[in-house]
Amino acid sequence: MDDHRDASVDPAGPAEAAPAHGPSYDAGPPRPSAATGVPGTTSDDGTSGGEAGEVRRFWGRLGLPGLVDVHTHFMPEQVLRKVWNYFDTTGPLLGGLEWPITYRKEEAERAALLREFGVRAFTAMLYPHKPGMARWLNGWAVEFARRTPDCLHTATLYPEPGVETYVREAVEAGARVFKAHVQVGAYDPADELLQQAWGVLAEARIPVVIHCGSGPAPGKYTGPEPIARVLARHPRLRLIVAHLGMPEYEEFLGLAERYDQVRLDTTMAFTDFTEGFMPFPRRALPRLAALGDRVLLGSDFPNIPYSYVHQLHALERLGLGQEWLRAVCHDNAATLFGL
Repeated sequence: MDDHRDASVDPAGPAEAAPAHGPSYDAGPPRPSAATGVPGTTSDDGTSGGEAGEVRRFWGRLGLPGLVDVHTHFMPEQVLRKVWNYFDTTGPLLGGLEWPITYRKEEAERAALLREFGVRAFTAMLYPHKPGMARWLNGWAVEFARRTPDCLHTATLYPEPGVETYVREAVEAGARVFKAHVQVGAYDPADELLQQAWGVLAEARIPVVIHCGSGPAPGKYTGPEPIARVLARHPRLRLIVAHLGMPEYEEFLGLAERYDQVRLDTTMAFTDFTEGFMPFPRRALPRLAALGDRVLLGSDFPNIPYSYVHQLHALERLGLGQEWLRAVCHDNAATLFGL
């Protein structure tokens, strides 16, 4: 058996990509690249200094005590290095996009930078791509949560024998959020092996951030149909659909409208980077606004090809109002996690 601890992470996951923003949702600008950079962003080198001030001014204008980001990535360093290498070599799950990592820093520096930004709570989105890896990642996450009190203790799972047992162990160890990655893991979320684990999480009312949309490149089991089958059996499961379900935005909005425990995160949504290849349809904005109490801020930090503040400005320029922004950037997650 391969030793998962040496992190042979083939597609250990794109930071994932998501929706878009701009004057033309249905026909975006040319596909962005690392060479051209991201128009309209500030502090694109990812340094703190000026950018931290911009981020703080953003949430200060809204009268918030800070931000809550439900989609940030921390994982064992050897795994993260493999992930970054995947981005550097434009792996197939990136859909051919150049994806320079803006915040390529050591773990402590990355956590400190989020604090400089005024992020009150964040996550350690980690995920396996093969059997035998999830339990080890969960063990690492326990220690990370202990030394990082502003991180919401994160755990993960994979369809394999024993998954219910280690999911229960993670819940008992204090996990507050789970991460599932259908695209990278290449598994059916409705797999029978996962049914009892989903039941445990539904009963415990622990949210699951799940990358289940078909962006930036489709997988065998991505899309709304497998998730609809999961929810039909577990209607109280607290799924947070990553990236607004890119590119099946409207279908995942439909699931959120049908199931009151389904939420969506904004990770990479409406940014210039993603606007050109999988734009969010303008006709769906009223539906997104109506679900304002179930949309949560996500960023994909540190694995983003632009500055952190650009994500915030991309949401602001939607024009959905300060009440919507306050809920998305802080209040919804603060309520969900009891912060």
